[in-house]
Amino acid sequence: MRGVCAVLLAGALALSSGCVVGPNYQRPKVPAPPAYREQTAAESASMADLPWWSVFQDETLQGLVRTAIANNLDLRVAAARVEQARQLSIQARSQYLPGVIYTTGISEGQNESLGSPAPQNGPRQGTASILLQGSWEADVWGRIRRSNEYALAVYMGTEQARRGVLLSLVSSVATAYYELLDLDLRLDIARRTTESFRGSLDIFQQRLEGGTASRLETSRARAAMEQTAASIPDLERQIAFKENEIGVLLGSLPGPIARKGTLLEQTLPPEVPAGVPSTLLERRPDLLVAEQQVRAANAQIGIATANFFPRIGLTTFFGRQSSPLAEFTTGHASMWGVAGLAGGPVWEGWTLRAQKRQAVAARDEARAAYEQAALSAFRDVSNALIAREKLEAVRERQMAAVKAYQEAVDVAQQRYSAGKSSYYELLETQQELFPAENALAQTELDRRLAIIQLYEALGGGWNLSDAQWNGPAAAKTAQP
Repeated sequence: MRGVCAVLLAGALALSSGCVVGPNYQRPKVPAPPAYREQTAAESASMADLPWWSVFQDETLQGLVRTAIANNLDLRVAAARVEQARQLSIQARSQYLPGVIYTTGISEGQNESLGSPAPQNGPRQGTASILLQGSWEADVWGRIRRSNEYALAVYMGTEQARRGVLLSLVSSVATAYYELLDLDLRLDIARRTTESFRGSLDIFQQRLEGGTASRLETSRARAAMEQTAASIPDLERQIAFKENEIGVLLGSLPGPIARKGTLLEQTLPPEVPAGVPSTLLERRPDLLVAEQQVRAANAQIGIATANFFPRIGLTTFFGRQSSPLAEFTTGHASMWGVAGLAGGPVWEGWTLRAQKRQAVAARDEARAAYEQAALSAFRDVSNALIAREKLEAVRERQMAAVKAYQEAVDVAQQRYSAGKSSYYELLETQQELFPAENALAQTELDRRLAIIQLYEALGGGWNLSDAQWNGPAAAKTAQP
C-alpha cells in the first residue's frame, strides 16, 4: 500500500507543477498626459497625499465626517461585501488541499446493505460501516491557480471599492455641509434684503400719509418686499432637507445639524497641486477597481481554457464495513484503497469553445471599461483644476459688482430722500442687489465644491490606513 501511495503521490505532485493555461495578466496601457490641462508642468506633490482633515479644516465638519465613517450604512454594506469576497478567496485557496469526508451507517434487514437493496442470500442480518474518503485534484493545467487569481482579484476589487466609498463619503459630507452653509448665507441675504425693502416701504408709506407720494409707490415697494420675503420659507425648507440629507450620511435619524461659522469663514487650501497624472492610476479607487475587474476577467480565460483538458487527481478511502454486524471488529471488515483518476470532455457540442470566447470578450469589455475610466479620471481632475482657476476670476468680478450695487442703493436712498430721484430708481437698485449677492454666494460655494471635487478626483487619502481615516487623533495613534 505504501509503495502504491508513494508512486501516485509523486506523480500527482509532478503533474501539479505543470503549465498554467490562459494569458498572464498585463495592465492595459493607458497613455497618461505629462501634465494636466492648466498645469504648466507636472508637480511632484499632490493634494491627494493630504489627509482629508488637512483639506477640510472646519472642526464641525471634521466631527461630522468622523461620525459618518463610524455609522454610515453604505460603508457597512461595502465592508460586508469585502468580507464576502475574502471568504470566497479562502474557498478558492482550499482547492489546493485534499478534501476528506466521512460516512457512517448501521442497518438491519433482509437482502439489504445500509438501507439499499443488496442480495445477501436471504438471511436477515445487520450491516455497519465507517469510512473516511479523501480526494485531491492535481492542478496540472492551472485551473485552480486561475480560480485563485480570479477570486483574489474580486477580493481586491471589493476592498478598493470600500475605500472608494470612504472617499466618496467624506466628499459627500463635506459637499452637503458647504451646501448647508450656503443656504444659511442665502437665508441671511434674503432676510437682510427683505428688511431693506421694508425700510423703503416705510418711507413710501410716510410720504403717502403726508400726501407727497402715491399709492403706486407703496404698492410697488410692498410687492418687492413680499416677493423677497417669499424666498425665506423656501430657503428654510431647503435647509431642513439638507440637514436630513446629512443625517442619512451620518447614519442617524433626520434632525437639525449643529454648525458654527459661515460659508465665508471656511478656509481654502492656499495651493492645490495635482501631482503627476500617471500616479492617478495607482491611487484613485475606482480605477483600481476597474483594473481588478480586468485581472479577474483575464483569469476567467485561463479557467475556460483549462476546462478543455482532463482533470487528474487522487482518491482514497479507509474504514471498516461488515455484514453481519458480528464481524465488524474482525480483520475481514477493514477496507482501504488508493486510486489515480483522470477525466475530461470528449464532446460537449461547442459549449467549451463558446465559454472561452465569452471569457475573452468579457476581458476585452473590462479592458475597454478600464481605459474609459482612466480617461474620465483625467478629465475629472482637469475640470476641477479649471473650475478652481476660473471661479477665482468670477468671484473677483462678482464681489466688485456687489460692492457697486451696495453703493448704488445707498446713493439712491439719499437721492430719493432729497427728492432728486423717483421711487423707480431706488427700487431698481435694491432689486438688482439681491440677485448679485445670491450669485456671489453661489460662486463662494462653487469654489469650495471645486476643492472637494479635485480631492476626490485625485483619489485623496490613498495613503491612509483604515484607522487613520477616522481623523487626526486616530492617525497619531496608528503611527508606528
